[in-house]
Amino acid sequence: MAREVRRWRMRDREIVLDRTRIMGILNVTPDSFVDGGRFLQPQAAIYHALEMVEDGADLIDVGGESTRPGSDPVGAFEEWQRIGPVLEGLAGKVDVPISVDTRKPEVAERAIRAGASVVNDVSGLRDPKMIRVVSRERVGVVVMHMLGEPKTMQAEPHYADVVGEVKAYLDRTVRAARYAGVPSESIAVDPGIGFGKTPDHSLELLRSLDVLVELGHPVVVGVSRKSFLARMGAGETPEERLGGSLAAAAWAVLRGAHVIRAHDVADTVRAMRAIDRLLGRT
Repeated sequence: MAREVRRWRMRDREIVLDRTRIMGILNVTPDSFVDGGRFLQPQAAIYHALEMVEDGADLIDVGGESTRPGSDPVGAFEEWQRIGPVLEGLAGKVDVPISVDTRKPEVAERAIRAGASVVNDVSGLRDPKMIRVVSRERVGVVVMHMLGEPKTMQAEPHYADVVGEVKAYLDRTVRAARYAGVPSESIAVDPGIGFGKTPDHSLELLRSLDVLVELGHPVVVGVSRKSFLARMGAGETPEERLGGSLAAAAWAVLRGAHVIRAHDVADTVRAMRAIDRLLGRT
């Protein structure tokens, strides 16, 4: 399956998207739905990041605020207290880009100073200050779609046309970012699987992912161990959903996704290498 080889720019470096790239998830939180608390201590988080790079991660995504459904927000000070030592501890130790998973411009700014070169904003650049930070610092950015807020986003989410509405939001937000000076080649988009979506919404977005590829930006997809997978028969608990996660990730790649966000880096790398080989990519 031939496709245009895109490049994702981030400060003074870029990722060539000639094959599927893996973004390793590093939750420095006590309450994330898969690994909450396991990497709350800086040394444990740093070790896990190094392990994910060894396993083949192309980026590491560091987050200090859980955005699972029903989660409570965390203040900027507490969020930075969690991730600051990790980012500083990783400086000079990894040769892959570091992404900061945050909705707060002040946290993003400090993370960039500590070495992050990508901002992964699950709120989709709702805060105009975040757009200014991304534009000024020339970092890469992931613009994600989320309906509502994490605390209440799964309370009866409704769409007339989930694919069309998600695409329109991403297109509108990307245009606003570009108008504010964010380079087009620095922007990636994420449909926000499970963020203000029912299982059926998430499945419809995956089935129609090629529609979002038409936006012309790298597409990031996170399906790792999420609850919608239970609708696919992939397990009722997160611990049971590795197989379903890999199947959904493979499907996303077949529909045009460029970057897969994953907890299980080693298994995901092996699976995506196999898919890339079947697709004739290096």
